[in-house]
Amino acid sequence: MSVWDEVVGQEPAVRVLQRAARAARGGPGAAGMTHAWLLTGPPGSGRSVAARAFAAALACQDPAEVGCGRCTGCRTALAGSHADVTVFATEHMQIRREDVEPLIQTAQRRPSVARWRVVVVEDADRLNATSGNTLLKTIEEPPPATVWLLCAPGADDVLPTIRSRTRHVPLRVPPADAVADLLVRRDGVDPAVAAFAARAAQSHVGLARRLARDEGARARRREVLRLPQRVAGVGDAVVAAGELVEVAAEEAGASSAQRDAAERAELLRALGAEGSATLPPSVRAQVRQLEEDQKRRARRHQTDVLDRALVDLLGLLRDVLVVQLGAPVDLVNTDLAGEVRELAAASAPEETLRRADAVSLARERLGQNVAPLLAMEALALSLRPRGGAAR
Repeated sequence: MSVWDEVVGQEPAVRVLQRAARAARGGPGAAGMTHAWLLTGPPGSGRSVAARAFAAALACQDPAEVGCGRCTGCRTALAGSHADVTVFATEHMQIRREDVEPLIQTAQRRPSVARWRVVVVEDADRLNATSGNTLLKTIEEPPPATVWLLCAPGADDVLPTIRSRTRHVPLRVPPADAVADLLVRRDGVDPAVAAFAARAAQSHVGLARRLARDEGARARRREVLRLPQRVAGVGDAVVAAGELVEVAAEEAGASSAQRDAAERAELLRALGAEGSATLPPSVRAQVRQLEEDQKRRARRHQTDVLDRALVDLLGLLRDVLVVQLGAPVDLVNTDLAGEVRELAAASAPEETLRRADAVSLARERLGQNVAPLLAMEALALSLRPRGGAAR
């Protein structure tokens, strides 16, 4: 057992981080260790998993192994309960200054148990100019025993002033067979189902796990991939876009309903208003703020669900292009080989590329906070065959 077991298909990056963690045992200033790291990789590459594993390795208490996975330091760091390891993940589209300020205060404190205090910032690409500049000084001149671990899809997604002050460790898309092996080994998934899920998720570990264990997720994915065949006219496009957005909203609401209720109950308990029929004005204001935060979180979740659907759609169009060009590579969607061949026969490669461009544009629009329904309607209209009659 090791903290690195779930960092699949990232051997070069793991070697770099293991060497640094080993060097870090010499304490602040040790050669081979630095105070700020930037871990980058495409969605599903496991950059957050790698960051947490590195944090655990820095907290490891085993004198013979770096990241043993068995000691109290490793286990509490991975579980999110280590006193010297802080992991921040935003629920908003951007990381705000008020989010960053508590992290800076935490970073100023000396470690209480381990050699290092570690602050992990997931989605560092969501730092805006204000929050990034607020964070910049403490990354430039951190306390001697503090380590910052920033995660982002790519180095160019992070503010240049911050990027230039970090050590960059790139991660890659892991091989599908490595992801399938993890699902079998960690989650007990049937090997055939694991292989399908890993391939269909395009090696995104979290999504592969969900596809392997959730029949509903597999059904929703199949509906998304039927979109190019369903859309023949304007009416079809509008209906399909509305259904897609509605499903994403339902999924976001279902996943957060229990959490929202627990947060509200905890807030009322903390304010001494649990069970009150009428809330005083000061309590109502805090409850309204919580509800606004929860709505923002639900909107982001909906956007994430839609974005994942678009990635699935790009995978399907990639398969169509593979068939059209006769490329000697495997399909991502082997379970839909018949539908892929039908789509390939019904259009030219230029048409497939045009549709793929439309999907990419829809992803960009979602990232720019365009209303989801408008973005999906525009996409659905673009997926119509050229010359398709309106109806």
